[in-house]
Order: sequence, then C-alpha cells, then structure tokens
Amino acid sequence: MPEIVVLGLVMILGLGAYWSMVIFPRQREFQKQQKYVQSLKIGDEMITYGGIVGRVLDIDADIGIAQVEIADGVVIRVVTAALVRPYDPIELAESIRMARGEQQSGTDKNQQT
Repeated sequence: MPEIVVLGLVMILGLGAYWSMVIFPRQREFQKQQKYVQSLKIGDEMITYGGIVGRVLDIDADIGIAQVEIADGVVIRVVTAALVRPYDPIELAESIRMARGEQQSGTDKNQQT
C-alpha cells in the first residue's frame, strides 16, 4: 500500500514539474503574443514567424487574418498567430551580430589587434 502512495506522489510531482517547465511557459508566451497582436495598428512594421518583414494594412480580428504589405504593391494575407514581434532594424542587426559572435561595435573578435 505505501508503494502506491509513493508512486502517486511521484506521478503528481512529475506532472507538476512538466506543467511548470513546459505548459506554463508556452501559455505565457501565447498570452504575450496575443497582447502584441491586439496592440498592432495599421501601418506598424512587424516580423512574422517565418521571418517575413512587412507593414500591417488591415487586421480582421474576427477571422484572425491580417493583410501585410511585404513590398510595394505586394500584399499577403497572414494568420495573426504568425505575427511575432515588431520590426526593429537596430535590434535585428544586434541579434545577428550576437549570433555570429561579434562584439557590439560590429568588429569580429578575430580581427582585433
């Protein structure tokens, strides 16, 4: 009988750990993304989940579709769940430099004297 109690406690602790490490962070990220989409205005520049940069022309919240201009005269329809974050060229350049292992000044570490 005590083995069943211990097994039950281990199962409950395992589910709690799974919830706190997997489910809860995903819910938090989803809520953050929903708030971002709700804050979007016509003319805002944003980045989609697929990495497309565009300008919001229209948002139909009822069906969850946004019209996004990705080039002059080129308009695509995007599911609002794919609108990830605002487009900030400075932040994007900085993240690319960090991914390449470069310093903030833009010089490569190997080129320093």
